[in-house]
Amino acid sequence: MSKAQTNDSNLPLRIAVKLRRRVAKPPQELTGLEKFLEQAGVREPLLLLPLIESLEPKQIAELVDRAVRNDPKYEPADFSSWLQFVCPQGVNPDELVKVVRALDEVETAYVLRPGPPPVNAANDPRNANQGYEDAAPNGIDARFAWTIAGGDGTGIGFVDMEQGWNLNHEDLSGAGITLISGINNAYFFHGTSVLGEVLMVDNTVGGVGIAPSASGRVISQQRTSASYNTADAILDALAHMTFGDVLLLEAQEYDPVGGLYYWPVEIVDGNYDAIRLATALGIVVVEAGCNGGYDLDAYTNLSGKKIFDRSSADFRDSGAIMVGAGSSASPHTRLSFSNHGNRIDCYAWGENIDTTTTDTAGTNNTMYTTGFNGTSGASPIVVGAALLVQSIAQAALGYRFSPRELRRILTTGGTPSANPTSDRIGVMPDLHAIITNNEINLAADLYLRDYVGDTGDPTSGMVSQSPDIIVRQAAVATPQAAYGAGSGTENNATLSQDVDTGHDNYVYVRVLNRGGSTATGVSVDIYWSPPATLVTPNLWNLIGTASLGSVPTGNVLTVADAVIWSSGSIPAPGHYCFVGVAGNAQDPKPSPAVFANFNQYITYVENNNNIAWRNFNVVAGPPSAGSPPGFYKQVFIIPGAFDTSHVFYLEAIGRLPARSRVYLDMPAWLADALKPHIVEVKYDGKRGMARLPLNPSGVQRIGSAILHAKSAAKCVLLVEIADKERRTHYDFAIRQLYNEKELGRLTWRFAPLEKEGRRLQNPKKQAAKAD
Repeated sequence: MSKAQTNDSNLPLRIAVKLRRRVAKPPQELTGLEKFLEQAGVREPLLLLPLIESLEPKQIAELVDRAVRNDPKYEPADFSSWLQFVCPQGVNPDELVKVVRALDEVETAYVLRPGPPPVNAANDPRNANQGYEDAAPNGIDARFAWTIAGGDGTGIGFVDMEQGWNLNHEDLSGAGITLISGINNAYFFHGTSVLGEVLMVDNTVGGVGIAPSASGRVISQQRTSASYNTADAILDALAHMTFGDVLLLEAQEYDPVGGLYYWPVEIVDGNYDAIRLATALGIVVVEAGCNGGYDLDAYTNLSGKKIFDRSSADFRDSGAIMVGAGSSASPHTRLSFSNHGNRIDCYAWGENIDTTTTDTAGTNNTMYTTGFNGTSGASPIVVGAALLVQSIAQAALGYRFSPRELRRILTTGGTPSANPTSDRIGVMPDLHAIITNNEINLAADLYLRDYVGDTGDPTSGMVSQSPDIIVRQAAVATPQAAYGAGSGTENNATLSQDVDTGHDNYVYVRVLNRGGSTATGVSVDIYWSPPATLVTPNLWNLIGTASLGSVPTGNVLTVADAVIWSSGSIPAPGHYCFVGVAGNAQDPKPSPAVFANFNQYITYVENNNNIAWRNFNVVAGPPSAGSPPGFYKQVFIIPGAFDTSHVFYLEAIGRLPARSRVYLDMPAWLADALKPHIVEVKYDGKRGMARLPLNPSGVQRIGSAILHAKSAAKCVLLVEIADKERRTHYDFAIRQLYNEKELGRLTWRFAPLEKEGRRLQNPKKQAAKAD
């Protein structure tokens, strides 16, 4: 039976099938596959069995009934439509499931393939010492890769070429590492340490290798007791490897010109030819840059050619990923012994590496070290990164990367050394950046839209206008159908109702995922904030947390069940703001932490696409009479920053009809601070207030002012709209800018008072809404 048909227990794989319609009696055979099966040499029909085998239908029905009684929102599943069958011997289940999905009567199908649990480093006592597995800039962030499907090296072959190993070590024996060829008889400690970095078993002893589920093998340069041949070892390794596997060259070579040691093995032509053949075959080769402290750019070979200098016409590229050594502490500096130059692609820790080791005889099975080093220690770290990228790509995309493409991926967006121009050891791969960015884009990338048309890129447009935070006075029966993908309301920014007092209100949130994998365990924290043109986290008040379970990739608008805003916690009537912060384990919620300075807060707003906010208006019945008569009165604050004084700009954006009037009442001290006064400001000495007329239509710069730390100018917007113009809605907004960047705005939407054709009778019944 082919490997694709089995799991770790050698059990035949099965395929689950869901039929499109409810059936009184499930079919016994799945038809429509005869041609496919005949071509595969299968003669027997595919016999269908219930997917749920341990319970009788009556027992399943009882469970469903109990669930309906317990949870009114539960939509019962039809388990009778779920079936399964055994994948026939010799048939690739992944190909068969594609054909099954195309059948008219099938809604969906998938392979029931057992897989290993996620890497659990917590019970490996030495793993805390393996800082090279930590997040950038300290390490390569293997820990993040472990959270991604396939992110433990599963299915990818790895071969270590050197001269000796202890394959019986307590933290390696479970990895099933085998010797391809050659003699295992020298430098046992070295090979044991190299293997530990990559393959230490995820168990309860020692540490955890970067790619603990990769398929490890070794091959020795000591071909026989009388033969040492690096090129032969490489070619024999190739005969046992497949496209996308990773070959590590843990060896150094003598320079044919000067006879000095500590050069990369491809310095000699026979090794170069072997390596070039390997990469041409699709084998990823990781080559130690070696420990001579040499400048590879300056080297010339026997023909007088600068074979290691990428800027030279004589440069020869084997396709290997060449690795240098950096310090374990960040920022990482080149270690003095590391070879360097533009030929070095990547670096990693070259000191203080915690891993397995053994004694001189290679018989001690319980030894560990905290001091493995050199480019010999750096290269396995890069190998681990390569294996994880390949296994994640295999699991998510169905293919592996070529050697040159993988080299490009590992060297893009990595952690630079402390002084790149003088260190010249490339970058340390950053698996988090590789997985989440456009290199392979396999991680979830959750976002809430700042405005209709927002695609999740860094904020550059309006804020406080999110269409994805929706307030309703009554619960919605099926939020996904009402507001999600296919609802017709995806780009409707006016779904919110006024928040009403005296009863519970309901907040719904919509989330998108533009990443490359389904986001599971997604939740959104929802806050309310007082009305302000600058809404910093110190103003937020938590309402509750919405759970979405999962959000599929492909920007499928997904809606959470309501967060209930209880009547007792609804603030007093006025204008407020909703804030939503989404995330999961792979794409964590940006923490609304205490910021060291205001610029950090600005970066927080701009760079986090999984946070958004939306203004709203609390309605407590008809507007009360006020001064001046006929005007609507909206109270809000214009705050300063939380750290120190800053210069802010204020703008008004009017979309009101002709003959409307707008005034902004503000504290006299703010009016004095605003520069310049573009119109006459009238002061009310008794109240300590000033009134500024605003243009009802267009954009008007109110002025700039130095606002002191934690200041809060209580302001009032007064708006009058002519009665005969009240047949449609109108908007008015005030926004606060810093260095020409919008940090927040309040937008009021004034709704029509009467249906078209009816005369306005009572201006006091006019209602104000806010986006």
